[in-house]
Amino acid sequence: MLDARQLEALAAVLEEGGFGPAAKALNLTLAAISLRIKGLEAALGQRLLVRGKTVRATPAGQTLLAHVKQLRLMEADLVHGLPGSRAQGGAASPWQSLGVAVNADSLASWFLPGVATTLARYRLLLDIAIHDQDHTLEALKNGDVIGCVSALAQAMRGCLAEPLGVMRYRAMVAPALLQKCRTRAGAVSVHRLLAQPALIFDRKDALQDAFLAQHFGLASPQYPRHFVPAVDAFESALEHGMGWGMVPEQFLARRVGRLPLEELLPGRTVDVALYWHHWEHEPVSAQRLTQAVKAAAQTLLAERVGAGNL
Repeated sequence: MLDARQLEALAAVLEEGGFGPAAKALNLTLAAISLRIKGLEAALGQRLLVRGKTVRATPAGQTLLAHVKQLRLMEADLVHGLPGSRAQGGAASPWQSLGVAVNADSLASWFLPGVATTLARYRLLLDIAIHDQDHTLEALKNGDVIGCVSALAQAMRGCLAEPLGVMRYRAMVAPALLQKCRTRAGAVSVHRLLAQPALIFDRKDALQDAFLAQHFGLASPQYPRHFVPAVDAFESALEHGMGWGMVPEQFLARRVGRLPLEELLPGRTVDVALYWHHWEHEPVSAQRLTQAVKAAAQTLLAERVGAGNL
């Protein structure tokens, strides 16, 4: 049997960002935290933490952190369901926190509206990590979250990857900048386009490259780039002609009363198939979130299509 106090000490060090903050959170001395971690490492015969300027988990430490988080949720579900518990007697059940990793576009369009009712009904709190859809799976692998929205279809061992649907992106640009990309005949010139800046959400965002590869046949194209890692600022930069960028269809449908944007190549899209990754055996609270995410996607995302998916 693993020692529960040692596991909580490990989780606290990783969640609080160090031994000192963990000791404060658990109301223990620094020495006590250190002894518990050393005891757990000795019992398992391997290192669980990489100590340095910042403390991070080894692969074994990541696995144990995920185990601790699952135990917390399972214990909360168990207490809530016990006969004679406060919640059974009509009192409000305690709030439960669930860590999820979601890409910014999903978060700002369909994810939050889709799960809001379930969160309120079952008193669930979200601890959201924002990553590009190609990189959210790392947070699940590390034990930081219990579920993630990802563009990767392959599930990890012990997890499920359930198809959600498609986020469809269109290349948008301010009218004045679009004119700079056109020839005298009015057609968009790829050479003129590549001379203009592109708006990229962050350095992990590959949507522009996918657009240029799919519709112009370009591999590893070079072009100037602005990095704008905030949804509202990204849209504002587009409107003010700072560059061209990929915008989800859901955002375009609600652009009432804003500065005009035009589609760079009408009808030419990049479709990103999304999947909900979660543990195969998950606590009741996590199951409720999974059902809400799947229902939201079914209502608010496009159905998967064969061509154009990443």
